[in-house]
Amino acid sequence: MVRARVLLLSAATLSACSVGPDYRPRTPAELGVPEAYSVPGAPTREDLTRWWNRFDDPVLGRLVEQAAANNTDVAQAIARLRQAREPLVQSRGSLLPTVSGSTGYQRNENLRGGGRSFTLPDGTVVDTGGGGTNNFSVGLSASWQVGIFGELRRTVEATRAQYESAGYDYAGVIQTVQSETARNYVLARAYQAQIANARASLTLQDDNLEIAGFRVQAGLVSSLDSEQARVQRAQTAATIPSLEQQYNAAVSRLGVLTGQAPGALKGELVAAKPIPTGPASVGIGIPADTLRQRPDVRSAERALAAATAQIGVAKARLYPALAITGNINTNATSIGNIGDAITGGLFAGLTQAIFNGGRLRSQVRGQEAIAEAALAAYKGTVLLALEDVENAIVALTTAQAREREFAIALDAANTSAILSRSQYRSGLTDFTTLNQQEAALLSARNGLTQARSDAATALVALYVALGGGWDANTIPDVDTVRAANVTEPR
Repeated sequence: MVRARVLLLSAATLSACSVGPDYRPRTPAELGVPEAYSVPGAPTREDLTRWWNRFDDPVLGRLVEQAAANNTDVAQAIARLRQAREPLVQSRGSLLPTVSGSTGYQRNENLRGGGRSFTLPDGTVVDTGGGGTNNFSVGLSASWQVGIFGELRRTVEATRAQYESAGYDYAGVIQTVQSETARNYVLARAYQAQIANARASLTLQDDNLEIAGFRVQAGLVSSLDSEQARVQRAQTAATIPSLEQQYNAAVSRLGVLTGQAPGALKGELVAAKPIPTGPASVGIGIPADTLRQRPDVRSAERALAAATAQIGVAKARLYPALAITGNINTNATSIGNIGDAITGGLFAGLTQAIFNGGRLRSQVRGQEAIAEAALAAYKGTVLLALEDVENAIVALTTAQAREREFAIALDAANTSAILSRSQYRSGLTDFTTLNQQEAALLSARNGLTQARSDAATALVALYVALGGGWDANTIPDVDTVRAANVTEPR
């Protein structure tokens, strides 16, 4: 027994040694992260966990939350997260011994001689034979792969990192679904506004067509004015079916994103509402914040950690492997005597690969190449995140500038259209001038609508680029997903 304890203690001491490189988080400087963005922005970081509330649009907020709970892509991400947890459970189990037990019973009968006999009621004599013996057995066996060079712990390290990476991938899917929902909601409201602009222009153009008809009948102008009015009205009317088709596509997409049929939201969104507007500026923080806030960056970092741990797993195969097995057995002729005689054994063995044609060292080199690729992918993800932030900032500022200019243009175009219509009625200008002013008015209206839509879309993109939409202080796992009341398939 003392020897067994010494053997187990020695194995545990040896198992504290792990070959292969220990993972080291990279600094922002090593990843090429600058100290500040190259575009202007507020350096104060904001809490963007629920960024959709900043638009002050209850319908938008409800749709975003509904999509995060019911979207089919989210359900798939949850399933992948659950799947990624199982290798971690299995690798942790490999650190512990495997124990199995067995029991048996055997009855031996002596069918001839020395037995007893008895007579049945019909007179038949039955010989029970020469008596019998019972044999009861109980056995317990255990085996333990010690992993003296850390291959088991490296495996646990790799599977834990892979599980955490899957959690961040889930957060990334949540972000994508949220942004797509908000973007399509903005598009739906923008198409409603453009349809309203076209119909408002049609009302004016109907009046122009009527005025041109009166002036033609009065002989004041040629029929060219009337034909020009008809052309203008028809062209404006032709834009409405296309806008309605695009509006329908956006609303249908919202239905699918929220886990419903395409037409599920058409009744709810049929009433036109303004394009949602958020705050004029956003606290973007510093570039290093993306290392913590962006789930895709953190997923790439965990993938690098997993690849680094796999190098240790591959290197450990170059060294001896220790296995310890033991068993305890007992046999007795009765249950009461089952513990009278107990036998057992303990065996420890080392195995070492002597010749394998260079296969094991090739596996090490292959894992090192995988880790190098994971590091490059990590750096690329970081730089792409910074690019997303800067592009979104520029898109937002330019859209806001366009919105201001189009507001001025709309005011001027509206005034010009009113004056042109009044002058045409009085015969002070021709229809071509009126036509041009009416077209400029519609263009200014649609330009302002598009600029507002672009500003809202850019703001959504900026929130997502900054890593909003999830709690960056936690590592998403199966338990936190359940706690968030996210629908999980069973």
